[in-house]
Amino acid sequence: MYLHAGCQIAVSPDTKHFAVDWLGVEVTRATLGIIGMGSIGYKVAQRARAFNMRILYHNRNRRRKEEEEAVGAHYCAKMEDLLQQSDFVMLVVNLTPETRKLIGKKELGLMKPTATLINISRGAVIDQDALVEALQNKVIRAAALDVTYPEPLPRDHPLLNLNNVIITPHIGTATVQAIRMMAEEAIANILAVLNGQPIPSEVFPK
Repeated sequence: MYLHAGCQIAVSPDTKHFAVDWLGVEVTRATLGIIGMGSIGYKVAQRARAFNMRILYHNRNRRRKEEEEAVGAHYCAKMEDLLQQSDFVMLVVNLTPETRKLIGKKELGLMKPTATLINISRGAVIDQDALVEALQNKVIRAAALDVTYPEPLPRDHPLLNLNNVIITPHIGTATVQAIRMMAEEAIANILAVLNGQPIPSEVFPK
């Protein structure tokens, strides 16, 4: 939130000085709760460890002990425990019938009033009406959303008028290098199928 507003202050023609009390929230040593510890969630944990963050995670299946120790992650069997303890909650799950509106009014109410909710999975994982209410009433401090439903949001959507939310246009993988790697991976899978070879990135239906 401070980055977005800070950029506006820095370029505003009305700015005469920078306020000395313009303070953000420290990431170092804060508690990060990751919901969904698949390959992407685990890479998030690897990066968070560099900031000496305390890492909690909730997942359908617990990671191996060696994997937990490698990033200093602690398993929460109950998502509620993670929500209550985390300063930052990051959603990194697939959208399934079980995860649709996984975060609603009840879950937002369990979070710290100083917490930030981050969604890099799919918009429908959050009940957006409940999120609007939580942000308006300061139930949580802020939200950062790379995904919404629909995308883009209608131009009159209340999320667009709140000053404690950052919304980006689903750009988590939007780099030249990432798109090229995804294309190369898709091609490798296609060639493997055509040649009767094992598929490198096969997705097994649950």
